[in-house]
Amino acid sequence: MAETNFSGMELPPQLEKLSKNIRYVILVGLVLVMAFATFFTVDPEEVGIVTRFGEYTRTAESGLNLKMPFIEEVRYVPVERQLKHEFGYRTTQAGVNTSYAKAGYTDESLMLTGDLNLADVEWVVQYRVSDPYNFLFKIRKPEQTLRDISESAMRQIAGDRTVNEVLTVGRAEVAAEAQQLIQKLCNEYESGLQIEQVVLQDINPPDPVKPSFNAVNEAQQQKETLINEAKSAYNKVIPRARGEAQETIQKAEGYAINRTNRAEGEASRFNQLYNEYVKAPEVTKQRIYLETLEQIIPEMGNKIITDQNGNNVLPLLQMQMDGVNVQQPTKNSTTEN
Repeated sequence: MAETNFSGMELPPQLEKLSKNIRYVILVGLVLVMAFATFFTVDPEEVGIVTRFGEYTRTAESGLNLKMPFIEEVRYVPVERQLKHEFGYRTTQAGVNTSYAKAGYTDESLMLTGDLNLADVEWVVQYRVSDPYNFLFKIRKPEQTLRDISESAMRQIAGDRTVNEVLTVGRAEVAAEAQQLIQKLCNEYESGLQIEQVVLQDINPPDPVKPSFNAVNEAQQQKETLINEAKSAYNKVIPRARGEAQETIQKAEGYAINRTNRAEGEASRFNQLYNEYVKAPEVTKQRIYLETLEQIIPEMGNKIITDQNGNNVLPLLQMQMDGVNVQQPTKNSTTEN
């Protein structure tokens, strides 16, 4: 049966075939459009937030998913990817030879410290999306909000410290405190962001004051060097002097103990001897006399023994250290009666 047009006239066979082909093409196009509008794929590191007329309905996990065509929309949020914001510079080319650009970004890194000095602080905030729903629907422009929070937190922390703390010894403490403060503000705003790390990059004084600041740093380093050298010399001399003093004290104490013990022993011996003398004065006197001679005579050389009046001379006696050796009278020896 031949087709007719709107005016009731039959179409030629060529037009009839062309009309059928057009309908098939339109039908296939509609099917493809419906398929593309119904199926969507979520990458492994993302989740899909499905909204219906702008209202949140569900969260689609990674893989192939379905949605109502033309009614529901999908917004992809990277929840497993670590994101970052750079302050004071930008990475222009990442790779083996990474290049950076600083021109035009000094306003966000130049800040006033607690001792009214200026410091050029470059840092990076690394974060990830922990709650996709809050990230999309709780605050407007969450990325810009995070940048504003980070800059405000870093300025607050740097303003509570001296320039030396920010530039040198306090870097780790500044980074840790900045991470805590940024995370606290993100939680208050229900931003759905988890701050993984705050990394301080280059921290320098402004270019006009760099020479003076470097001179101050060199003077401080020289001061520390001299202090360390003085401490080293102190540790070498003082402990040795203390050891020698302790040794001298111990020797003196030992000598005092020895002298005291000897004196006490002599006193005890004298008391015992006196007690015996009181009991028998003559016997004790004779015993003391003999004991004294026993100690003195071996240390003498040649001895001549006479009587009480010095008239009679006894034969010469040779008394050695190891005993008393009595010699016979020689030819020159004489005895007077």
